[in-house]
Amino acid sequence: MSAKYYQRLSTNNASYLTNILVLILLMCQKCSTQRIETPAEVIVDPKFSYPIANVTAPVGRDAFLTCVVQDLGPYKVAWLRVDTQTILTIQNHVITKNQRIGIANSEHKTWTMRIRDIKESDKGWYMCQINTDPMKSQMGYLDVVVPPDILDYPTSTDMVVREGSNVTLKCAATGSPEPTITWRRESGVAIELANGEEVPSIEGTDLIIPRVKRQHMGAYLCIASNGVPPSVSKRITLVVHFPPMITVQNQLIGAVEGKGVTLECQSEAYPKSINYWTRERGEIVPPGGKYSANVTEIAGYRSSMKLHINPLSLAEFGAYRCVAKNSLGDTDGTIKLYRIPPNAVNYVENFDARHKADLSLSAESIDSMYGTSSAASQHPRRPRQTLSCLIPMLPLVVMLLLMRMTTSSPSSSSSSLLTTLTRQLRKIQLTLLPQTLTHV
Repeated sequence: MSAKYYQRLSTNNASYLTNILVLILLMCQKCSTQRIETPAEVIVDPKFSYPIANVTAPVGRDAFLTCVVQDLGPYKVAWLRVDTQTILTIQNHVITKNQRIGIANSEHKTWTMRIRDIKESDKGWYMCQINTDPMKSQMGYLDVVVPPDILDYPTSTDMVVREGSNVTLKCAATGSPEPTITWRRESGVAIELANGEEVPSIEGTDLIIPRVKRQHMGAYLCIASNGVPPSVSKRITLVVHFPPMITVQNQLIGAVEGKGVTLECQSEAYPKSINYWTRERGEIVPPGGKYSANVTEIAGYRSSMKLHINPLSLAEFGAYRCVAKNSLGDTDGTIKLYRIPPNAVNYVENFDARHKADLSLSAESIDSMYGTSSAASQHPRRPRQTLSCLIPMLPLVVMLLLMRMTTSSPSSSSSSLLTTLTRQLRKIQLTLLPQTLTHV
């Protein structure tokens, strides 16, 4: 082959190689241009959007702790128990074996840990952690409140004490926060303090009653509350023992032969007393026939004793005793039943109509009827006055008249009363009636 042919071939190869090199350079330049136009991926540092809110929940309910993270990226969120350094959850996975723990997230930002049926032991600090370098975390507190509960052992039970002794009622309760103890009487009656002051309620674990009285007897409520419903209470009954006591309202009762009458006493005793009636010589009044006895309970320790007698004969007049007896002692009260003549009853029945008239008596008239001293009748007659000053003494006048008619001769006590009445009548300057009083 000629030299020109090789020279031409050599030139063509050089040109081909040059073209290839130019193409490669262009391609490299294009690649370089694309790298410059496409920026590399940037990893942003995550952070917490809000602090974890502290949560308060009653025992037995569900509690929710929420952690909000911004720009989490490839990092992970975990929940931990601070005091025990226990990992509870990582991302959407529950690590702990506690079946009450659950985890949920929203948009990869809000991570909520749920604790079901919380117990008092769940109270404490919880940490939300992001595994950055260095690690980022924040904490929230779970407070578990517990309703009050009254403890049986330290708290008093029903008590039986003797009147006059010192009494202390105790009440102990648990709960979170610590409960407040309040004492009240179940009946609503005020509680009497040692200084005599009466209050509707008392706060404190101990209720102290010095020198207990029968009025303190009853049911007391120990109420525990701490703001977490429900409040609880315990009922403690205080029983006070004391010997019987008899009260007689009317110790002297007048009645008419052939009519009926009711005698009444009131007794106080605890334990409850045995109640019955006797005559003045001690014989028990038999039930049945003309006698009818009953006992009615007025309060827990107070009773009313009644004896009905119908009809009355002459033998029924005299003294009666109402007797109350229990294991601590016995006592009695006496009622004197005296006879009123029938004509005296007519006088008393018509008395209300008569005393409305202009009635007045002179000291001389009283002296002449009851035979008082002549010296007392020698006082000069005083000016006439109205009847209004005498009316308050009319019941006493009638009683003296009845006593005069039922006895053959005035006793020393009735004579003394008549003398006192005469002196009082002189002091109030009575006028003489145009008519006179006579015996019936």
